[in-house]
This record gives sequence, C-alpha cells and structure tokens, in this order.
Amino acid sequence: MKIKCLIIDDEPSSQNVLKKFISDVDFLELSGTCNNAIEALQMLKEDNVIDLLFLDINMPKISGLTFYKSLQNPPEVIFTTAYPQYAVRGFEVNAIDYLLKPFSFDRFFTAINKVVEKICTQTVKTNQDHYLLIKSNKTIYKIDSKTVLFIEAYGDYVKVYLEDKFILTNCTFTAVLDSLPKNDFIRTHKSFAVNFKQLKAVSGNQISVSSYKIPIGQKYKAEFLNFLNNSQ
Repeated sequence: MKIKCLIIDDEPSSQNVLKKFISDVDFLELSGTCNNAIEALQMLKEDNVIDLLFLDINMPKISGLTFYKSLQNPPEVIFTTAYPQYAVRGFEVNAIDYLLKPFSFDRFFTAINKVVEKICTQTVKTNQDHYLLIKSNKTIYKIDSKTVLFIEAYGDYVKVYLEDKFILTNCTFTAVLDSLPKNDFIRTHKSFAVNFKQLKAVSGNQISVSSYKIPIGQKYKAEFLNFLNNSQ
C-alpha cells in the first residue's frame, strides 16, 4: 500500500524538490502537481483517494491555509513555505508538520514519519471487513484483521503474527491493539494479545493459537476467562 500525495505549489523549483524527495521514499506515490488552489480543488474532485497534501501557504489568489480550511473532508497536510511566521497558523488546522523552505531530505523524511505514525493508529473498514494499516521498513501493509493470529510486544517493536509470517513494526503495542476489533482481540499477557477467533485450546496458563503457545499472565487471567465465558 502507498500513501498518495499531491503537491500544491506555485514555484517550479519547490515542486521539483518535492518530486525528487517523494520518489526517494518507496511508500509514497505522487498523484499530481498543482500550481494553485483552483487546480488542486479540481484534482481532489477527480481523485478522492489523495492521502497527503504538500501545500504551499503563500500562493496567489487563494492562500494554502484558506484553501485547506475550505475542504470538508481534507487529506492530511504538510505545509511548505518560506515564511516562518505562518507556522503557528498552519498547526491551528491540525497540520501534520510544517516545512520551512529550503528543507533537507532528512527534515522531509521526519515529517513523513509523522504521517506514518498517524496512519499506524488508523483502521480501514469496508462493509463488514476490518483492515489494519501497518508500516514495516519501507512498506505499509494493509492486513485483514481476521487473519491476525496474535500480536507480541518485542522491545521497541511489535510483531503482528499471521499464519505464514510475522510483520515487525515500530508502532506501539497499545496503538496496534487499539486498532484491532475489541470484540475479537483480548490481552492475555503484558506482551501478548490474541485473536479469540483463532484460539484452538486453553490449557493451564497457555493458549494454543495455530502452532504457537501464548502465555496467560496472572494479571490478565481473570479478564481473559471472563471474555472466554461471555463469548460462548
């Protein structure tokens, strides 16, 4: 899965910098480049799956701030401008970040990571299906929550176990657990939460999920047994 981006900037040199930086990040996809807010509005009408705007604030006719405030369901936004006095106003509309021109690739990537962190805590629902968005290395995975066996806290990372593999992400354990359906997933240990629908057996202080044995911590045992009884 890729994050679809739109550049809105009236300066060709700034457009070129952003194009180069976007092309250097595997999970970003440039959907288009606009010179002003009017062009951008038309493009957003044509492509309603834009995830992220790189929006210049100081543009002719309609400023980036005015344009963004006019959108009813706006994508995430990273403001770009050569004028630092606009920074506070940019954050008033819940911007992900603010890039002061000229900015380096390192500063650009820091802003992108903030977008990914936000996406990490989001879920996508399509009809009755529930999907989890997880970033691992340079890829964002869209995972059907029904296929998740369990999750494991692993130092500063979380392992999301599927039938044939696990995906390692630097999202927090709490963020991943909160993104999963609460009726299906239960915490059994300080480092584990399991998908009840994938549970095969309970024996003593262990749960069998697929070929794995998951511990039941003393602190979580009563809550787990209550969840088990209410699910029957």
